[in-house]
Amino acid sequence: MVDIEFEYSVPVLVIGGGACGCIAALAAKQAGSDVMLIEQDDRPMGSTGMSQGLISAAGTQQQHKHGVEDSAERFYNDIMTKTQGQADPVIAKIIAENSGPTLDWMIGDLDLPWRLDTSFRPGYGNSVYRVHGWDGHNGQDMVDLLHQRLSEADIDVFLEAKLTVVHTDDNHRVCGVSLTRPNGEIERLGCDALILACGGFAANTAMLQKYIPEVCHARNNGHEGSQGTAVEIGLKLGAQLGDMGAYQGYGMHTEPQGISVPPNILINGGVLINQNGERFVDESEDIAGVVLPVLQQPGDFVWVVYDERIEKTALHYPEMKQLNTLNAAKSGDNIQTLAAAINVPGEALQQTLEQAHLAQLSHTPDAFNRQWHDDLPPENKLKAFKVIGAIYHTQGGLQINERAQVVHQDGTSLPNLFAGGGAARSVSGPAHWGYIPAMGLATAVVLGRTAGQSAAAAASNSAK
Repeated sequence: MVDIEFEYSVPVLVIGGGACGCIAALAAKQAGSDVMLIEQDDRPMGSTGMSQGLISAAGTQQQHKHGVEDSAERFYNDIMTKTQGQADPVIAKIIAENSGPTLDWMIGDLDLPWRLDTSFRPGYGNSVYRVHGWDGHNGQDMVDLLHQRLSEADIDVFLEAKLTVVHTDDNHRVCGVSLTRPNGEIERLGCDALILACGGFAANTAMLQKYIPEVCHARNNGHEGSQGTAVEIGLKLGAQLGDMGAYQGYGMHTEPQGISVPPNILINGGVLINQNGERFVDESEDIAGVVLPVLQQPGDFVWVVYDERIEKTALHYPEMKQLNTLNAAKSGDNIQTLAAAINVPGEALQQTLEQAHLAQLSHTPDAFNRQWHDDLPPENKLKAFKVIGAIYHTQGGLQINERAQVVHQDGTSLPNLFAGGGAARSVSGPAHWGYIPAMGLATAVVLGRTAGQSAAAAASNSAK
């Protein structure tokens, strides 16, 4: 028995005000449950707010509208191929089968303006056009719009309240939580079901040193609130963890602006060069894993080189608009003037770009095994951003089952505890190389909806 007096109780309590938490709350409400959402910051943001707001989804009405043939089976196969068969097949199946219906529900029922991004070409694991976004808007716009939908659905949101303790009975059933306010005041809330959607641990240096030491000294471009709260709570409750070495890294975090260069720049022909004017990686192979080669280069930065043709493929992204407004790029009318502008050896840069063009013209892989196909390396008037390697968010977390229910170390499921988004194990496999573009928000919204529906059902059963 739990000898704690709760100030009041709600059927479903959601911890975290990012995409996962908002979608979970909206799904639970639609399933007929009363819901309360708790957010630790004074303005909801989280990892969602720092993202591009892009979601990978298969079999959507938007894909059908554009004549793109896709299916849950194809998405599942892409996930398992990218992760070398090491993603959790149960979670991969949840994502593959429910991503399309979830996105269609978001557009149809929630009136969220997501559309297929036909400028985000297949690559980095996605075998077809599968990335959806809100044209001209970013992740913070997504968070703000989702909170507007929470208000319209009469879902109570408590800000500036941090989860500190989860109270359970002898059968591992969650009875309620303790929350800490900024002034130190403690509030205790009871609940029939609890959803952890409070992010990963990319901002927790000690956890990074333990689980992902290779990037513990990389720049953190995730939210500072990603302190591993769900992992710490889960471990105290005896939960299993999975894929704790997985993360989304990124090798194009601009310095000093701190803005992400859209991946379209690399997808459509851009290259990364070090301070010796040389390429060092196949830029088209792994959008997340490229962070490690970047971190291994001389000095603490590299350059992403592109041209006006490549730039046009990314101009609709807010990040590119910000970078251009800030005049962040160095430019040159030719290779030599760009080399002078970015202080790299002109002869080396010329040889680097000539080799890439030769590979493209001969339809053969270049020295780094990049297949150029119809893409052209940068030429004529050139531009370059100074970039560094960073970690954006972690992809490991609490082990869940097909209902987004947290799994105990003994293999049983915790009766009324659910998790999604950065709090849960994702589908990137055990390391950086399994990440697929826009998968972070795909898992957030799909597992959020699954958790919301499951929590509503658990709360309903508890009330009987």
